[in-house]
Amino acid sequence: MLAKRIIPCLDIKDGRTVKGINFVDLKDAGDPVELAAYYAEQGADELVFLDITATHEKRKTLLDMVGKVAKVLNIPFTVGGGISSSEDVAAVLKAGADKIAINSSAVRNPELITELANRFGSQCVVLAVDARETEDGWEVYLNGGRIPTGIKLFDWLKEAERRGAGEILFTSMNHDGTKNGFANKALAEISEMINIPLIASGGAGNMEDFADTFTEGKADAALAASVFHYKEIEIPELKKYLKSEGIPVRL
Repeated sequence: MLAKRIIPCLDIKDGRTVKGINFVDLKDAGDPVELAAYYAEQGADELVFLDITATHEKRKTLLDMVGKVAKVLNIPFTVGGGISSSEDVAAVLKAGADKIAINSSAVRNPELITELANRFGSQCVVLAVDARETEDGWEVYLNGGRIPTGIKLFDWLKEAERRGAGEILFTSMNHDGTKNGFANKALAEISEMINIPLIASGGAGNMEDFADTFTEGKADAALAASVFHYKEIEIPELKKYLKSEGIPVRL
């Protein structure tokens, strides 16, 4: 069985790491470069960097910040936010990223997934998706959770896989920042439906939540922000706990 991955996430706004609840009420959480170095040292398996206002502000990802973060890392590094073309991807990879995450740009132009997978390889293309559960099921949202699309989550993820996405990063807007656990029912459904790795995001509050998303949610990786940024959970202790629960992790 493949080792489950623990992935801290740096949500970046105005050059600082921020964290909110349900995508609003953003608070400062520290310097991205310092946090990145700390997580690499702590034994994180990967790091995700999301420039969360780039799409909304109609600008590109902060390349100089990506370069500074890449310099302090020795683990795989995924960058997202404002990426909408092959040229954007080439620039982000050149700055030091290993993978890129696309979200709103892929929904607006699904062909972009195919184009990037063909040019850079599926392993480089992470489809990030923000979705909210409503009475009618799970709906995809754009621009950092600001715009409802009417697109059904499960249909979109199947299409993304078919088009060449190498990994799915699913954030439940209902669970984000609440620390009440991940959206395990939806995650398990997604996991059964797709054949590419699935990263769970939104809702981590304690170590049991991580264990639950790997067992009940069948996720391949778990991404979190505030519990790591504010040192409520330390990654070495989390990994020891998961191992003691019989969950394979890299120590």
